[in-house]
Amino acid sequence: MLFSALKRRATLTLTVLCSTTVLAACLTTQTTSGGAVGVDRSQFVLVSSAEVDAAAAKGYSDVIAKAQKEGKLNRDAKQVARVRAIANRLIPQTAAFRQDAPSWKWEVNVIESDQINAWCMAGGKIAFYSALIEKLALTDDEIAAIMGHEIAHALREHSRERISQQLATSLGLDLISVGLGLSRGASDLAGMAANVAISLPYGRSHEVESDRIGVELAARAGYDPRAAISVWQKMSKAGGGSPPELLSTHPSPENRMRDLADYSARVQPLYEQARKR
Repeated sequence: MLFSALKRRATLTLTVLCSTTVLAACLTTQTTSGGAVGVDRSQFVLVSSAEVDAAAAKGYSDVIAKAQKEGKLNRDAKQVARVRAIANRLIPQTAAFRQDAPSWKWEVNVIESDQINAWCMAGGKIAFYSALIEKLALTDDEIAAIMGHEIAHALREHSRERISQQLATSLGLDLISVGLGLSRGASDLAGMAANVAISLPYGRSHEVESDRIGVELAARAGYDPRAAISVWQKMSKAGGGSPPELLSTHPSPENRMRDLADYSARVQPLYEQARKR
C-alpha cells in the first residue's frame, strides 16, 4: 500500500516536471517591439493577456472604490488635472512599443496617501499617490518620468509575467490545470493582479526595461528624459535613508544612474523633435 502511494506520488511529480519543461519551452512571447531603446527579451507566460487585463480591471476598481469610500480619491482637482494631462501626452506614445496600447481603457487617478508610490496595472490602470508628488516636489518632467516607467510595466506585461512565475512555482496540480486551459477563479486572479502591481516588487530585469522604455515615452511626449535621473535621486533620498517601496528591488543607485544617463542621451533626439512640434 505504502509502495503504491509512493509510486503514484513519484509519477505525479515526474508529470509535473515534464509539464513545466514543456510549458517553459512553448509558452514564451515578446510583448512589445524594441523601440529606440532596443528592449528585447522573450517572456514566459501561462495566462492570457485578456485574463490578466480583466483581473487588473477588477482589482483596480476595488482599490478606487475603497479610496473613494474613505474620501481619499482625487481630492485635489488641480493636482488630478495635472497628472491626467501628463498621461494624455504619454499614452499616444505607447504605440512606439505596441500598436494596441493607445486604445486600452486607460484610467488615471490620484489617491491621497502618505506613501511615496505610483503604479500602473495591466491594461493601463494608473494610480499616483499624493505624497509622491508633494513630498518630492515633482516637476512635470519628473512626473512623466515616473509615469512612463510605470506604463512600461504594463506595456511589457510584467504583471502577467509575474503571475505566470507564481503559478509555475505553485502546486503541481494547479500548474497542470492551467496548462490544460482549466479556468481559475476571477477573484483569485484579481487579487494576484492587484498584489503584483501594488505590493510585490518587480525583478531587476523588469525595472531596467521599464527605466529604458520610460525615458523613451517621456522623450516622445516632449518631456526631458534626463528628469528620470533627478527624480530617482530624489526618491533614493526619501525616507531618511530607507528607500521607498517603489525602489525595493531596483538596481543599485550607481548602476541605475549610469543606465538612465546612457539611455536618456540615446533618446534626446526624440525629445528635441517632440519640442519642435
